[in-house]
Amino acid sequence: MARDTAEGYVHDRFAAVRDAFETNLKSGADLGASFCATQDGEVVVDLWGGWADAAKTRPWEQDTIVNVYSTTKTMTFLCALILADRGELDFDAPVARYWPEFAANGKADVKVSHLMAHSAGLSGWREPIEVADLYDWDKATSLLAAQEPWWEPGTTSGYHGTTQGYLVGEVVRRIDGRPPG
Repeated sequence: MARDTAEGYVHDRFAAVRDAFETNLKSGADLGASFCATQDGEVVVDLWGGWADAAKTRPWEQDTIVNVYSTTKTMTFLCALILADRGELDFDAPVARYWPEFAANGKADVKVSHLMAHSAGLSGWREPIEVADLYDWDKATSLLAAQEPWWEPGTTSGYHGTTQGYLVGEVVRRIDGRPPG
């Protein structure tokens, strides 16, 4: 089989997904990839194709294992975008409009857009934390709400790799009543 042709299943109404997937394989935009989507509990797309290695010696299979990074941040951002689309979240508003405790220690003017852009100055916790604390949503978010930013929010970007999901996620939770998970 040509490695630039997708294997798998696509429901007829999502045929354009297969086309886009194969375009990426043929153009070299993707060396190898897989994609699966469900709608209302039904698998509507389950595709894979290309190569699993740069030397093109191992075909990408249905069960090829890869590292996945930042998916929870992406899903949390999507939740925020949905709320914004519904008019429930304003990216130009201060975070404290939704999460009043966040205004502590010089953060009253930090905007939701600063959280979204990794520029809130909260790229980590000032107080030492344990790995177990990362599983305690209330503790992790309370510590971030209470601490002073490490730099003036909105002036520069600094990757909030660990804190981003908590920051945006707590805004989502305060608006919707449910955590992003």
